[in-house]
Amino acid sequence: MMTRGSSTTASVAIADATETSEMPGSSGPLRERVRKTVSAAIVTRLLMAIDGAAVLAAGVAALHWEATRTEIDWGAAGMVIALGTVLAINAFHLLGGYRFARLGRLIEAVASVALGWLLSLGVLVAVASLATVSIATLQPWLAVWFAGGLGLLASSRLVLSLLLVRWKREGRLGERVAVVGTGPIARRLLIHLNGRSGTAMRVAGIYDDQHDGHSMGVRCLGHRIAGDVDDLVADIRRLGITTVVVALPLSADLRLAAVLNKLSMVPVDVRLCPDGFGLQLGRVGVSHVGDMTLLNVMDRPLRDWRRVAKEIEDRLLAALILTLIAPLMLFIATLIKLDSPGPVFFRQKRYGFNNELIEVLKFRTMHHAAQDPNAEQLTRRNDPRITRIGAFLRRTSIDELPQFLNVLRGEMSIVGPRPHALAAKAGRLLYQDAVRYYDSRHRMKPGITGWAQINGWRGETDTVEQIRKRVEHDLYYIENWSIALDLKIIIRTVFGGFTGRYAY
Repeated sequence: MMTRGSSTTASVAIADATETSEMPGSSGPLRERVRKTVSAAIVTRLLMAIDGAAVLAAGVAALHWEATRTEIDWGAAGMVIALGTVLAINAFHLLGGYRFARLGRLIEAVASVALGWLLSLGVLVAVASLATVSIATLQPWLAVWFAGGLGLLASSRLVLSLLLVRWKREGRLGERVAVVGTGPIARRLLIHLNGRSGTAMRVAGIYDDQHDGHSMGVRCLGHRIAGDVDDLVADIRRLGITTVVVALPLSADLRLAAVLNKLSMVPVDVRLCPDGFGLQLGRVGVSHVGDMTLLNVMDRPLRDWRRVAKEIEDRLLAALILTLIAPLMLFIATLIKLDSPGPVFFRQKRYGFNNELIEVLKFRTMHHAAQDPNAEQLTRRNDPRITRIGAFLRRTSIDELPQFLNVLRGEMSIVGPRPHALAAKAGRLLYQDAVRYYDSRHRMKPGITGWAQINGWRGETDTVEQIRKRVEHDLYYIENWSIALDLKIIIRTVFGGFTGRYAY
């Protein structure tokens, strides 16, 4: 069982490296068969939400049935349903209904929710008695509510039980874990994992940071060495690996720094397997694999419900905003067509989440023949390539409005690090050459606006300092994300960005 601090998360049940890869850097059919893993933490939290919806729906259905028999106080009844839902979720939790190990045992899982559901309604009856409410009038409604709720709860456990069997058979249950290192520390870790067969823990691959190609096909305690750290970065993007355990001596600071620098470019949890306490890493958390302690060096910026909350925020706001601005966008499209020949939208390839290419949409602001899709020449004040309407659109940032379509498609967020064109430069240097940790900003989806933009770091990048400050602000946002921070950025963008206050 892997835990983060003291809280339980997913146990690891992953296919061996010999089952998921052929040769380092290969893209053969074995790699194509690998499917994304299913996180136990996400499963249990999603199940909690489904349970709440099931109890609530059963209560509302029972209430409508009761309304056909007698007059009811809808306000009071609604309060009872809400209270019953909260009591039920807490009862299921206290009785172990959300313990991941129990979810695979159908009878035990159904029994725990049935008991919790019965206890919850018992508490409601007790409260009603204290409030001198006639129990006889509640009995038919409570009976229908109990039966309907239990049916839905049992059905969800049955479906989940079947899914768990399938996911376990396909090796999708848990996290894909890769190990960096082939020395004594890595061997000790692998011996420990291989010896705990009851936990169904297997690693996705072994990677050697000093791999030189001569160890092709060599095995480390039964696991094939799949390549070096560059191969690992490629496999993280291709195979969906979510956790990397670095099993190198803490005294090998140069090797550790090189490995961690490369892993910082991909959205993955990095855990350091310690061999002592000779190296101070500052304040870090810990994870436990069985009875072994691993140091949490870095986490994915958005994980579990933080990621779900961000997705919901983006999709709902994007749909709402597009509905509101549709007439404005139609008006702007008409002006663009009247101002100069060419398409309404400008499409540009940019790097998005996990360094993947996306096609970003903008209103066209340049003459069609003068467009620069790779941004090899940055725009400047009074740029002759820009149309009359384009100058206004750029000054007010209205040219960015079509990117809400990118948000709705799941390629971008409303708030996040701004995506940059492939050939964008600071002075004469490409952005990734000008700033050491530039690619770290791709650990989150790019945004229409961001922390850097509302703090004035947008527009032209004539110097390395300008892009360095922009990246600093992007990384601050990634490390400190919250819905409140997103709302703050959106408000400041509306009242500052669109007025041109943060234009340069």
